[in-house]
Amino acid sequence: MSQEIKFHDRMLSLGLARVTESAALASAKLIGRGDEKAADQAAVDAMRDELNKLEINGTVVIGEGERDEAPMLYIGENVGQGQGPEVDIALDPLEGTTLTAKDMPNALAVIAMGPRNTMLHAPDVYMDKLAIGPGFKSDIVTLDMTPTERIKTLANAKNCEVSDITVCILERPRHEDLIEEVRNIGASIRLITDGDVAGVMHCAEAQKTGIDMYMGSGGAPEGVLAAAALKCMGGQIQGRLIFRNNDEEKRAINAGIENLDKIYTRDEMVKADVIFAATGVTDGSLLNGIKRGTDFIETNTMLMRSKTGSVRYLNYRQKIHR
Repeated sequence: MSQEIKFHDRMLSLGLARVTESAALASAKLIGRGDEKAADQAAVDAMRDELNKLEINGTVVIGEGERDEAPMLYIGENVGQGQGPEVDIALDPLEGTTLTAKDMPNALAVIAMGPRNTMLHAPDVYMDKLAIGPGFKSDIVTLDMTPTERIKTLANAKNCEVSDITVCILERPRHEDLIEEVRNIGASIRLITDGDVAGVMHCAEAQKTGIDMYMGSGGAPEGVLAAAALKCMGGQIQGRLIFRNNDEEKRAINAGIENLDKIYTRDEMVKADVIFAATGVTDGSLLNGIKRGTDFIETNTMLMRSKTGSVRYLNYRQKIHR
């Protein structure tokens, strides 16, 4: 039986939307409450419960951490009913825990699913990332270029001025030199405090979000999730693992990484067709957050399939029983 027959992505996609909806609804109770850990745990518990209702034999390859560090949804955990297709799962039950705790924009519950052994088993280390939207020739910008070269090349491809380019960068002290270089050449910067999966996804809809490029380092697991999103939405991403010490290098080797200096493309991080779901927790430029009415609560979910390139937006209203 072929891999395509085993992985019925169309049949599984609605179930995946329910998974992120459940995580978002659970964490929404803690929006603005200042407790990042409680919000994250609520999302983890709800996502795990909903995943275990699916008829899949799933393995978490991108999760909340390694087994000794994460009580649920750890890397290597088996989820689902144990029958059905064997799948890889990349997830972040609450991408933007700080955003949720402070009621700031663009917190999401996100998950991606593909056939077994088709997603990069990225260790929990940093990754240098570069992403742009669809419509450009392959590798038009690369991690081997300087930030200045990347921006000038993209501006030329878009037939616009450098001053018309907006770059999304995670606001961290480690990015001070990068921010200075980008501003010195005349490009604009959209700084984000958290949520670099959403940051990368913004590149795929530049006309809507105003973001043309994503640059900078962030978590490697989030890089794989972002690659899954761009595989559905269109666009390019490159990632290179960053190691701060020998222990991190050993963890990468234990995860099966052979070339520690390799630059991964989107299709090397996510090798086969995937389905991807994201539900807004707080309002953002991609999705609306949780909305409460007098007797209902409503979610807004983006559901995508790379096989067809389809992007669906689902509004789900649930009655509140008092």
